[in-house]
Amino acid sequence: MTKTRPEDLDWNNLGFKYHDLPYRWVDEFKDGKWQGGHLTQDSTITFNEAAEELHYGQEIFEGLKAYRRKDGGINLFRPDQNAKRMANSAKRLLMEPYPEEEFLKAVKEVVLANQEFVPPYGSGGTLYLRPFMMGTQPIVGVSPSATYEFRIYATPVGAYIKGLKPMPYEVSDYDRAAPFGTGQAKTAGNYASSLMPSLIAKKNGFADALYLDPKEHKYIDEFGGANFYGITKEGQFQTPKSDSILPSITKRSILKIAKDLGLNPTETQIPINDVDRFAEAGAMGTAAVISPVGSLTYQGKKYVFGSETEAGPITQKLYDTLFGIQVGDLDDKYGWTVKLS
Repeated sequence: MTKTRPEDLDWNNLGFKYHDLPYRWVDEFKDGKWQGGHLTQDSTITFNEAAEELHYGQEIFEGLKAYRRKDGGINLFRPDQNAKRMANSAKRLLMEPYPEEEFLKAVKEVVLANQEFVPPYGSGGTLYLRPFMMGTQPIVGVSPSATYEFRIYATPVGAYIKGLKPMPYEVSDYDRAAPFGTGQAKTAGNYASSLMPSLIAKKNGFADALYLDPKEHKYIDEFGGANFYGITKEGQFQTPKSDSILPSITKRSILKIAKDLGLNPTETQIPINDVDRFAEAGAMGTAAVISPVGSLTYQGKKYVFGSETEAGPITQKLYDTLFGIQVGDLDDKYGWTVKLS
């Protein structure tokens, strides 16, 4: 595959897709220890046809971004939380956690090695980082792998959902994860199970699918790639409390911001039949950032949240505050950003 060059890119129209950049990180776990990671220019992976990951899905990943500041420098946003979440995902799937300090070192080295691909300030683009780990041991019987490969690649991306334009969603009849399953782990299987419901939603004219809790199908869980939030008509920020959704770093950040904005945020069960309590709603996550939800359609009934054409005032404020911190336009009183240059 031909390596991408900076001059090949339209920074204002990147889309959300893969570009083969010059450098990525690779490390291997074998003989009971990590071997010591390094940068490589090789974007191909070679493993045995019986590798654990291919047959039994022992694979986890993360997503985070590098942001270009107005002064030309580069920020990371809470990479320590991605390191912790990946370690928790590894433990859930009986994988060897990648040391958190090594994770942070690897992220920084990948960004600095590819820094000419961090999109310019004001373009709306970011450098998306995908750390991932997979079981590589050839295994026929169902059991955990004894060897793993950890890698991080980077790719410049635009907005996952472009602009703060409210989008319509439908509530899926399918489940993203099982009760007491792997919903809190960022593992490939959870996303594979969301492919069909997402395709159905898009064929029906919606942006994506929203999932209900897998045990009772009464309460909102999350979207396929983002957490849900709503702003009640009284001005309170609410987001689902559930054991089957991914612990979102963006959500934890927004909960703190919402508290400081006086929105009295809470994590609580949100009955799908009670969503008309919300004046605004949205999706939040690393890829989505904050994306307003214009409407939800459930069993033929359409629930509209404020305007279907413009973001609500609280959603706009939350977005401006979060993104302002990430790109360095606002003071980071929380200590969330890491300056690389």
